[in-house]
Amino acid sequence: MFLSNLSFHKKGQCVHRSRSPAMALASINELPENILLEVFTHVPARQLLLSCRPVCSLWRDLVDVSTLWKRKSLLKGFITKDWDQPVADWKIFFFLCSLRRNLLRNPCAEEGMASWQIISNGGDHWRVESLPGAHGTDFPDSRVKKYFVTSYDLCLKSQLVDLKAEGYWEELLDTFRPDIVVKDWFAARADCGCTYRIGVHLTSADYITLASFEPPPVTIEQWNDARWTEVSHTFSDYPPGVRHILFQHGGQDTQFWAGWYGPRVTNSSIIISHKMTRTPAPSTAQLEATQG
Repeated sequence: MFLSNLSFHKKGQCVHRSRSPAMALASINELPENILLEVFTHVPARQLLLSCRPVCSLWRDLVDVSTLWKRKSLLKGFITKDWDQPVADWKIFFFLCSLRRNLLRNPCAEEGMASWQIISNGGDHWRVESLPGAHGTDFPDSRVKKYFVTSYDLCLKSQLVDLKAEGYWEELLDTFRPDIVVKDWFAARADCGCTYRIGVHLTSADYITLASFEPPPVTIEQWNDARWTEVSHTFSDYPPGVRHILFQHGGQDTQFWAGWYGPRVTNSSIIISHKMTRTPAPSTAQLEATQG
């Protein structure tokens, strides 16, 4: 590709390096800007910032233009041609979409208890079972095949997410503070009551809590419909300095029966959104004090 024929002046001027005197090719900077933008659209994003942007003022300005990052977002499938939602910063939007994934590992018990730290292992301890389970119901998403289940004494497990290790750099977290969406699913057995708990904490580098979601425990009575309930909470406009997310959930049954009759949990998720809400979003947790 002709980009390989370029050399860069120490002062930041882009200069063409011919392989021979016979190759009198024009400088790439003589191309129309829309052609340069099209070329940059196919260059990896981090290479654009680290290698291309410092070359010269023209390249810097092109790398910073919103049109480039909107094109890259369209190319990657992050948006469609008829996208009409406002975007404050297309470059940040692109990187947030590129990084977007569930930051919790083994959320659906496919790997047993792997990746989870056991905080409390009461009764007959945590266990993994297959859906729908005894006196249970099918999960709304057929791709989910398993769940974690608790016992007659308190069972709690957690994961600690290191945001920098997951690719989120300090400026992104502190300046733009993208929304952090947390979800969990729980259900009871139809023949046994239980109590479900969840707590999520955004913490600093030295593990000081900066924001929390910790609703009151939910108690489900015996002889319920065993339906699966989603809990959802969005952290918005949180303080700068967030570096970790601590996710913890669990519970126990209310009948004190030997075995695994406590709440069932699965399909938990922590996702960093491409949205940046400056007014805190209300929790949409579908929690009730008591379910019958």
